[in-house]
Amino acid sequence: MKHNSNYTLLISAISALGGYLFGFDFAVIAGALPFLKTIFELNAWWEGFLTGTLAIGCMIGCYLAGKIAEKFGRRPSLMIAAITFALSSLGMAFSSSLTLFLVMRLMAGVGVGMASMLSPMYIAEVSPADIRGRNVSINQLTIVFGILITNLVNYAIADTGANAWRWMFGLGAVPALAFLAGLFWLPESPRWLILQGKRTEGLAILHKIGGEDFALNTLNQVESSVKKTTTQVSIFTPQYLPVLFVGIGLAVFQQLCGINVVFNYTSTIFESVGADLNRQLFETVSIGVVNVIFTILAMFLVDKIGRKPLMQVGSLGLAIAYILIAILLKTQAPALYLSIVVLLSISIYATTLAPVTWVLISEIFPNAIRGNATSFSILCLWAAYFILVFTFPILAEKLGTYGPFALYALICTIGFVFVKTQVKETKGKTLEQMEEVFTGH
Repeated sequence: MKHNSNYTLLISAISALGGYLFGFDFAVIAGALPFLKTIFELNAWWEGFLTGTLAIGCMIGCYLAGKIAEKFGRRPSLMIAAITFALSSLGMAFSSSLTLFLVMRLMAGVGVGMASMLSPMYIAEVSPADIRGRNVSINQLTIVFGILITNLVNYAIADTGANAWRWMFGLGAVPALAFLAGLFWLPESPRWLILQGKRTEGLAILHKIGGEDFALNTLNQVESSVKKTTTQVSIFTPQYLPVLFVGIGLAVFQQLCGINVVFNYTSTIFESVGADLNRQLFETVSIGVVNVIFTILAMFLVDKIGRKPLMQVGSLGLAIAYILIAILLKTQAPALYLSIVVLLSISIYATTLAPVTWVLISEIFPNAIRGNATSFSILCLWAAYFILVFTFPILAEKLGTYGPFALYALICTIGFVFVKTQVKETKGKTLEQMEEVFTGH
């Protein structure tokens, strides 16, 4: 079926700018942490808590986003996320105490959490089935661009003085305001409009996306999918528990697989093998470049190879890479050898678990529960992220820097079994067809 792919790509790209905010706040801590540890005199517990505060805010943001998006629509919710992020970025930059900084980072997490849930969900709802995987992957691409550009900026301004960290955080207001400006042009999700009884408005947007046949077919599918229920249905009803279990499992695994330790604690990891601050920040840039390259590759693979094979390859590939990292850290190998294997693990993650998890979470839930179920799954994702980044400094202090990576290798092996036994392929299916696949999962 023919559709207006250029228009769909454009509105997907605008929505995906929410991912840039995710990438920014995700990466900025890696460059700022050496400064913050000195200024606020952080021990291992406080280092983990400061890093993980973002995740607590994200959990709050996911909860709020699900409620707001179901009641008021996807676009107004994204606008609130952008404004929240802009204000919190400035708040962190001007923080005069650790307490104020933590409150502002929590607030930033609210904005990131809302965007991390809403952007991929919106893209899935406006994208035809045959290009949905690619379009949702744009969100991951903006995340990694956010990481890369933030790492480059951190590297460039790190030697400008003790207040360099303030600039690192304050510059986050720029992409947030650009995102907000783009949202004024964005149409509302046609599926949300139809679920609210606004058939004419929803049909007009669907017609613009894919023409008359596409619009009528999608309208019929959406209305048919909700005839036997209402939009106010619990995600914990027996009918939906199997698919909710899959969504939560994917979300938690994407975080507990351990890769975000590499992103957030790059400096700590490379410092343990004797790298100086300049080399540490250089490694963050290298990670960002590799992340972007392989995320672009993933965009071409997800609708061709499929979701499940990529998730399985990624799980086993990361398990092997982590074992190598643990060996290199334990034997105090040269930083160059460690860098090679770290970049290998980033390339595996960027091609598989990173984009595919967001694609699956955005598409597996039925229309009647998509907002709340996506919200709850991503809330669990951020809870897992908090556990990961909070515990790493403590585990590294107790076990040595190499110890946690052996644990992450085990988790990746368990994740492989979960994907193999619980996840079904979704490539090429409409969101409404997915209900037949996953409701009886």
